[in-house]
Amino acid sequence: MIWEFIQNQVLGMKWLNAVIGNLLTSVGVDISGRLGGSIQFFIYDVIKITILLCFLIFIISYIQSFFPPERSKKIMGKFHGVWANIIGALLGTVTPFCSCSSIPLFIGFTSAGLPLGVTFSFLISSPMVDLGSLVLLMSIFGWKVAVIYVIVGLMVAVIGGTIIEKLHMENQVEEFIRNASSIDLEADEFTIHDRLVYAKDQVISTFKKVFPYILVGVGIGAVIHNWIPEEWIEMVLGSNNPFGVVLATALGIPMYADIFGTIPVAEALLAKGAQLGTVLSFMMAVTTLSLPSMIMLRKAVKPKLLGTFILICTLGIIIVGYGFNIFQFLFI
Repeated sequence: MIWEFIQNQVLGMKWLNAVIGNLLTSVGVDISGRLGGSIQFFIYDVIKITILLCFLIFIISYIQSFFPPERSKKIMGKFHGVWANIIGALLGTVTPFCSCSSIPLFIGFTSAGLPLGVTFSFLISSPMVDLGSLVLLMSIFGWKVAVIYVIVGLMVAVIGGTIIEKLHMENQVEEFIRNASSIDLEADEFTIHDRLVYAKDQVISTFKKVFPYILVGVGIGAVIHNWIPEEWIEMVLGSNNPFGVVLATALGIPMYADIFGTIPVAEALLAKGAQLGTVLSFMMAVTTLSLPSMIMLRKAVKPKLLGTFILICTLGIIIVGYGFNIFQFLFI
């Protein structure tokens, strides 16, 4: 009962939904209708995600202040083999929130001479799995789904990086990165006050970049939630369509958003009858393989390596999606 209270009232903020519903009703808005329901969904989700976003960015940025790029390089450089890939994937969980902001760090790690597979494990996990996504997913899907999502996301990152390492594609990295001179700087020794200021600045900076995507994502979610017939979603993304996971993955790749912008869309799709694995595949494709991030990555790697990265991630996302659908069928 305590955990249900935390999930529903603390993380899910169901009380906030009720307050917004009462306020809208008091001013004459029919929240049982499509328009009124969309307004309630939009206001509630924007406020809820904004509160969680700012809180999570502050906490994660404070943790991240202990892992500047120079220190992260040293940590990853101490490990070898699959353990190095695991460390790279884990460090990705406390770094930037979208793939485009992860790529500059990937370039820095690669130019510093870290193994290519390790840097790709980092590149996969950074946008796909972070501490913020864990908490936000818990608020909507429950702790079991959230924890499993993070675990399988890390597995995709580790396996993907390991495969790229075994293929020995170092010559597929652009020359300017391979020949870049690495400057080994000592990490600044921040005081507690410095870390708090850094975390506050990260909240402001990240919020400015992310908030437009939250508005778009919640807007799309509100339309799906209240205007698109449930049978349409079930027909395209439900259990009756064996290709739903593949379709959701393909639809997600051209888009660009981070985990905070995709969650309201996923929430609405799931409420309308889409399968859990299909929805999570869509989220993973958007955050990991967005078209803008692939364009940025192409500046750093050659087409063969870029294609290999896309293929590995796509296959991993599809396998995870079908695995979650089986899990939903058997246990949920």
